[in-house]
Amino acid sequence: MKNMLDERSKSLLKTLVERYIADGQPVGSRTLSKASGLELSPATIRNVMADLEELGLIASPHTSAGRIPTARGYRLFVDTMLTAQPGIIGAESRPIETLETQLQPDQPQRVIASAAHLLSSLSSFVGVVTAPRKPSVFHHIEFLRLGDRRVLVIMVSPDGDVQNRVVFTAQDFSQSELAEASNRLNASYAGLSLEAVRERLKSEVDVLRGEIAELMNTAVKVGTEAMEQEEERVVISGERNLLTVQDFSHDMGSLRRLFDLFEQKTQLMRLLDVSSRAEGVRIYIGGESQVVPFEELSIVSAPYEIDGQVVGTLGVIGPTRMAYDRMIQIVDITSRMVSNVLSQK
Repeated sequence: MKNMLDERSKSLLKTLVERYIADGQPVGSRTLSKASGLELSPATIRNVMADLEELGLIASPHTSAGRIPTARGYRLFVDTMLTAQPGIIGAESRPIETLETQLQPDQPQRVIASAAHLLSSLSSFVGVVTAPRKPSVFHHIEFLRLGDRRVLVIMVSPDGDVQNRVVFTAQDFSQSELAEASNRLNASYAGLSLEAVRERLKSEVDVLRGEIAELMNTAVKVGTEAMEQEEERVVISGERNLLTVQDFSHDMGSLRRLFDLFEQKTQLMRLLDVSSRAEGVRIYIGGESQVVPFEELSIVSAPYEIDGQVVGTLGVIGPTRMAYDRMIQIVDITSRMVSNVLSQK
């Protein structure tokens, strides 16, 4: 796709996207001719626009002779034509800097709520932040036989939190076998994160007896599921901003689906967890995330850290017609601020 467009086509597409983001109106060939600065005849511009439309990069609304970008067009624009200038949000970064001096690392929930509100107010869209994950570490574990292939897993965290889960195993274990597995786990892995245990088990599974390896993997799975089912971890701010967004205000069906998304939060959690495994700012346009498949929605997100370890994600949710260069900087600066505050000793 990138190589299919010549420089003239790229220039006109870039101009069209920038004009549409700024004005919210379909862009006609006359406007494009003036804004692009290219000395092209109206006929030439119409031909280029027809080519761009055939490639699925722009579309023609029924009510206008102008064109608007498609999700595919926005993606090409963001990937190859966007040049974020340092300081683009200028004085707007001051609220972030001011907030950073007011927040305390021992109040993570206040930090998260403040960050979500800040993202919403600076973007005029929706701010979303996942709360820091508690370290998934176990202090002690026990397996108790309940009956044929039914085992009670009891996992105790360093702060005394106890998780109980009944699991079904592939084979029946005696209580002595379960005790051996408990002792092995507690002796070799207590105090490690579940992620570290999982990685070590991958390399050590060949030297462990099959039944002990199965029980250890079961314990890790139980602990991971318990962490995932913790209290609500998503903080959302500014949903009502979408009521005033021109792209949504006349489409109650889209608004209803978006508010359902914010209500359920599960899809958002999955998307933001995926984002946390990437470095830097990620941009999802239209339905390309697969997790939040809304053609009219874009998400700009970034992970944040505590002492160099990624513990959560934050971002802005808004219409595909957003100033991506500005949103990237808002999200990037806010993620750095949250990382700095939460990493203070």
